[in-house]
Amino acid sequence: MTGPQYPGQPGPDDTPRDPGQYPPPGQYGSSPQGGQYGSSPQGGQYGGQYPPPPGGQYGSGPQGGQYESAPQYSGGYQQQPPASPKNGMGIAALILGIISVLAFWTFGFGILLGIVAVILGIVGRNRAKRLEATNKGVATTGLVFGILGIIAGAVFIALSVWVFNEVGGQDLTDCLSNAGGDQAAIEQCQQDFTSNLEDRFSVTITPSP
Repeated sequence: MTGPQYPGQPGPDDTPRDPGQYPPPGQYGSSPQGGQYGSSPQGGQYGGQYPPPPGGQYGSGPQGGQYESAPQYSGGYQQQPPASPKNGMGIAALILGIISVLAFWTFGFGILLGIVAVILGIVGRNRAKRLEATNKGVATTGLVFGILGIIAGAVFIALSVWVFNEVGGQDLTDCLSNAGGDQAAIEQCQQDFTSNLEDRFSVTITPSP
C-alpha cells in the first residue's frame, strides 16, 4: 500500500512527476496581490467593503451632513376665520316659549306657540352639540317654556270645558240647537240657563224689577 504522493516524488512506477503539473500555491481565488480568497484588488479579506461614497453618509447633503430636513414653507395658507355661531333657533325658541306661557288662556293659540318653541329648542340644542351655536342654555330654556305653555294651555281648555258643563253650558247648547229659529224658545233657553246658575251658585244674576 502506497501513501500520498507529493510533487517531485516518484510515482508507483518509480517515475518522477513534473512539478509543473500542479498549480502554484495561492492561485485559487487569490487576488493579483496574493490576498486571501475573494479578496478585493487591494488585497483585502473576503467580502471587503466598497469605499464609501464621497460626502459622508447616504442621503446627506453636499457638505456630508446627516439627512436633510424638509423645506420649511412660510405663508401661503391662512387660517380661515371661525364662522359666526347660529344662535337664531335658540333665541326664537325662548321668545315663543315665553309667549306660549302668557297666552295659555287663548284656547289653543298658546299650545301652538308652545309646540313651535319645543321644535326650535331641540334644533338649537342640536346645533350647540355640533358646536354650531353657543347658546345651548337659551335653547333649553325656550324648550322648557314651550312645554310649560303646552301644559298650561291644555289644562286651561280642560278646566274651561269642565266649568262649562258644570254650569249647564251643555244643556244650554242643546236647548238652543233644538229651538232653531224660534225666538221665544231661544229666550226660554236663556232664562233656564240663568236660573240654573243662580240656583247652583246662590247668586242673583237677573236684577229685580
